[in-house]
Amino acid sequence: MNESTENEFSEDWAPFIVDRVEIGLFALDKEHRLLLWNQFMEKHSGKKADEVLGQVIYDCFPELPRKWLERKINSVFLLKNFAFTSWEQRPYLFQFAHNRPITGGIDFMQQNSTIMPMLGKDGGIDGVCISLFDVTDTAIATRQLNETKAALEESNNRDGLTGIYNRRYLQEHLLQEFERARRYEEGFALIMFDLDHFKKVNDNYGHLGGDAVLRAVGKRMTDLLRKSDIFGRYGGEEFMLILPGTDVVGALTLAERIRVAAESEPADWDGTPIAFTISMGISIYQPGHEKPEDLIQETDLALYHSKKSGRNRATRFDPSVHTEIG
Repeated sequence: MNESTENEFSEDWAPFIVDRVEIGLFALDKEHRLLLWNQFMEKHSGKKADEVLGQVIYDCFPELPRKWLERKINSVFLLKNFAFTSWEQRPYLFQFAHNRPITGGIDFMQQNSTIMPMLGKDGGIDGVCISLFDVTDTAIATRQLNETKAALEESNNRDGLTGIYNRRYLQEHLLQEFERARRYEEGFALIMFDLDHFKKVNDNYGHLGGDAVLRAVGKRMTDLLRKSDIFGRYGGEEFMLILPGTDVVGALTLAERIRVAAESEPADWDGTPIAFTISMGISIYQPGHEKPEDLIQETDLALYHSKKSGRNRATRFDPSVHTEIG
């Protein structure tokens, strides 16, 4: 094939290829006027090439992220380098419809784009060509995968019986809150409580009755908390509550609300009411605490004091009083 044949081949086939590829292709000059608008862009925008060529693209599509796109395009003119954007950074440039199920949770076609400099004969840039790739399927699949992972992670953090956070999650967040408090010198409160005479509940109503009480605790306590509070089942009939930014007054106030909520209404087990109360221990983070376990030990001592003093009460740890168990 000689040189003239090669040039004829290129000139004959280039427009055909540009219009047939399943990729959006359009080109802009330095004033951002449209120089090229292929069939993909016609199909998805609803605007023919003869309607938009020669027009400033933002006049034709005012919904475009103009300031962002201008910066991207102008940087290509200036630096003579390619620029890229993915759907993860910016889901789309054009608000094109897609034909995927609405259950995918995506409103418009998700797009990757590449902005390419078009070099002239003098080495300067005559314009930029932008390619637009439909990556909606990839975006939907990725989002569904991430949602599945998040749901699985959330499930791993939950207690199977009560639906509240489990011991592993509580321990992780207690450590995080401890480190945050130590770094920023901000206090927090730790409350641990358990059900009074829970063995009698199981003896009288069986383990299913005991499970009903545990579930009632989980639901009833959650309704009293802030979004920032972390509440979960520490093990058996024992529960933990982490209260960021809470001083002793706030902790004691909440503890009393929790105590009253527990005794105010029996748990329901298939129509059988099961009354219950709780006992609580409270510890407040101090700069002298060396590790999270120090707080847990203090709440255990205060909780033991609540039990020893008659149950159905909350006790704040006092180092002058609560020194040992037994």
